[in-house]
Amino acid sequence: VRLVESGGGLVQAGGSLRLSCKASGMITSVFNPNGWGWYSQAPGKQRELVASVTSPSNTNYADSVKGRFTISRDNARKMVYLQMNNLKPEDTAVYYCNTLKEHLDWGQGTQVTVSS
Repeated sequence: VRLVESGGGLVQAGGSLRLSCKASGMITSVFNPNGWGWYSQAPGKQRELVASVTSPSNTNYADSVKGRFTISRDNARKMVYLQMNNLKPEDTAVYYCNTLKEHLDWGQGTQVTVSS
């Protein structure tokens, strides 16, 4: 299984990005029961969970992104998404997706850079 993140980029504060993550090589019967999360790692800081989804309607967010980020999943396509709105410079980080428990090997992540 390989996690492939995409969609990052350079945006101005207040802008939006939509991140995508594909669980390549994972069969649906394994993908579907898992909870999934988006994690951010800013320079010099530890990786932290910013959003999670355990079912189509059961989502949780870090306080820092609540009301601005939306996580979703497409079980048929084995994809996890993160819609990021009203981005702030402090959101600058590399973003990764992974399961919530028993992490898979981390992907390369996708860089999000927000300029002020």
